[in-house]
Amino acid sequence: MANFFNRFKSGTPKTNSSNQTPVLQAIPQHVAIIMDGNGRWANEQGLPRTAGHRAGLERIRDAVTLCLEVGVKHLTLYAFSTENWKRPQDEVGFLMNLFEEALMKEVNLLHQQGVRVKFIGFRTGLSPSLVKLMEESETKTANNQSLTLNFAINYGGRPEILNACREIAVAVKKGELDPGQVTEELFSGYLFTAGQPDPDLLIKPGKEVRISNFLIWQLAYSEFYFSELYWPEFGKDALMEAFKYYGRKERRFGGIKRGDTAECIKE
Repeated sequence: MANFFNRFKSGTPKTNSSNQTPVLQAIPQHVAIIMDGNGRWANEQGLPRTAGHRAGLERIRDAVTLCLEVGVKHLTLYAFSTENWKRPQDEVGFLMNLFEEALMKEVNLLHQQGVRVKFIGFRTGLSPSLVKLMEESETKTANNQSLTLNFAINYGGRPEILNACREIAVAVKKGELDPGQVTEELFSGYLFTAGQPDPDLLIKPGKEVRISNFLIWQLAYSEFYFSELYWPEFGKDALMEAFKYYGRKERRFGGIKRGDTAECIKE
């Protein structure tokens, strides 16, 4: 299992002398993060699981800050899945209250930083007060362009795909769409992430190697980075290591490596 994980390497990263921001070989334009391990981290610290969720807020601040520093344009954070409703009612209630508290405290700062806040997932089942704060946050930050920050709340990849299929089926039934017009591009336009590029990099702390029903369609050609750190431990240095890992990858999207064409012809 350890071979699946990307561990830290020793040494000081290169920096840009003008602002001390590390120089990266390539910058992912869209980063998706599964914020996993809050509860397990808290348990190992002898703390209640709720303490782990609150500690995870600090790592969100780190992630937004670093993405702004290096030039990432889209950041999608998996905050609450459609399966998380199965958790104890007290924990679910705490998370929903924490979402509201965080929005009331953080949106003004995000707005000042030029961050556009969006929410992906199903709003049915969420409290009216939370939905109201979500809508107000989206409206307030709608014209910002430094970074699009997607929070996936009450989100599931399979339900998202089913929802898109149903909407397309309705459009076909009404005669607004011909089945032959359904392309990958059109289908993507029915997903919650419509209008945004697919993630270049998926990051999952928490010691588990899985994608947890997250962005199933969108992750088809993403690079995956798994870490043995829990999310409350995954600070800016850890995130930078993930970005450096991405920078070392040669993304071929089903093609071949540069320079391999001549060898293929010779054979």
